[in-house]
Amino acid sequence: MSGSVQFWKMHGLGNDYIVIDNRDEKICDKTASALAKKLCTRRFSIGADGLLLVCNSKVADVKMRIFNSDGSEAEMCGNGIRCFSKYCYETGISKKSEFQVETLSGVKNIWLSLNVNDDVVSVKVDMGIPNWNCRSLSMNGMDTCINYNLAVDKENCNVTCLSMGNPHCVMFVENVDKTPVERVGPLVENHPIFSNRANVGFVQVISENEIKVRVWERGCGETLACGTGICAAVAVANKLGKVGNNVFVHVLGGDLQVEIGKNSLFLSGAAEKVYHGMMFGEI
Repeated sequence: MSGSVQFWKMHGLGNDYIVIDNRDEKICDKTASALAKKLCTRRFSIGADGLLLVCNSKVADVKMRIFNSDGSEAEMCGNGIRCFSKYCYETGISKKSEFQVETLSGVKNIWLSLNVNDDVVSVKVDMGIPNWNCRSLSMNGMDTCINYNLAVDKENCNVTCLSMGNPHCVMFVENVDKTPVERVGPLVENHPIFSNRANVGFVQVISENEIKVRVWERGCGETLACGTGICAAVAVANKLGKVGNNVFVHVLGGDLQVEIGKNSLFLSGAAEKVYHGMMFGEI
């Protein structure tokens, strides 16, 4: 693809993205994956955890496509959709404080909090309900995976698996800061039990309304924050009776809040614009 393309560099608690308005379909399906890998490469390019494309939608106000830094396409991203929503509002793509975003995991409802300058200061996302069915995780051989003993590198890990629009495997640890996420994360992500890999959450319960989480993201490695991973951690902790319905979550990049409603999980937090730029030539 040649020419010029405008972009925003953004982050949600350090989980960073390149956001491009692709409603003109200048970036086609054949090039999107390769472009994500190229643009997300740190030090040699813009650098990011992922690429977000703004697309036209027939079922919502706008559509979001998410490509990880390895070029794989993700179904949903909680931090990404907050950045995406701020971008859409502040660039005038959608000038509503409440709107809908189509994703590969369904249509998500968005609520924006604005300041006196009409800037987006925080975003609340309806993340939907957890899906505990193993078929939604591309796992075979069981109906659900709750407190399951998973053999990892000659050790047993007690895990619970679910989908928050994308697959997550959650385990509880005594001290998340001392957990060897870099070693265990990729082993679980690529475990044969997951035919399409999985995101891996490491969770430390502090109190009934407070947890610490680190997430090894499928296709990215460990990130400073993962919205769906945070929701997955809270959903599992709540299901197992470890936390209540309103939980503050501490991640490496900062803090988020998750509220468990009757029919949905709601994720609230900030999204930030780092800078905007223009790419020229052969992209």
